[in-house]
Amino acid sequence: MDLYLDTADREAWADLMPLGLFRGITTNPLLAQRAGLDYPTIDWTDLARRAHDLGAQELHGQVFGPVETYRDWAARLYDAGAVAGLRTVVKIPMTPGALRALPSITALGGPILLTAVYNPKQVIVAKALGADFVAPYFGRMDEAGLPALEHLLQMQTIAAGTPRVLVASLRTSDQLVALAARGLDCFTLAPDLVRSLLSDPMTEDAAAAFEAAAQPL
Repeated sequence: MDLYLDTADREAWADLMPLGLFRGITTNPLLAQRAGLDYPTIDWTDLARRAHDLGAQELHGQVFGPVETYRDWAARLYDAGAVAGLRTVVKIPMTPGALRALPSITALGGPILLTAVYNPKQVIVAKALGADFVAPYFGRMDEAGLPALEHLLQMQTIAAGTPRVLVASLRTSDQLVALAARGLDCFTLAPDLVRSLLSDPMTEDAAAAFEAAAQPL
């Protein structure tokens, strides 16, 4: 099971990464905006070092701007990972225009994730292009009235392990459980969802009872 902390909020990184739950951290321009970061001016080497120091093995960053700039941006992200000592993954939205940049980025030799995936047919394309990951947006699919669970299972079957299906946009722990019970094993999790996984009222009651029983007579 590989879990990724899905936020650019460095306070959430400091709070949750020490749990040891996560293989890495995923980011994108929307997450950066929510964290108060100016995406074009992010120092990716500094960010990668912070992630590494907190135990991350991977940091995923997303391209932006004109497609013609994607390759150079990807090269900088890969270089940032090499300096920081962790694996950096370039995220590319799965649009026709963005996919035209893929061959030049693939030539750099680093891992690639195709993101904003909604339809199983897109996994066929990702597999043919040699992507390392695809990121379907499960919660958004469900909210749009799509058969999200059916789509995810089809994606898993088509991918057959390559590319890795990294499920994003989960809203609840029940969604996570339903997918994990069907064999999916790679997820991005927002901080609030992570915190909801860490506790259960009955477990809390049992732990309190143990502590009470351990008090001196």
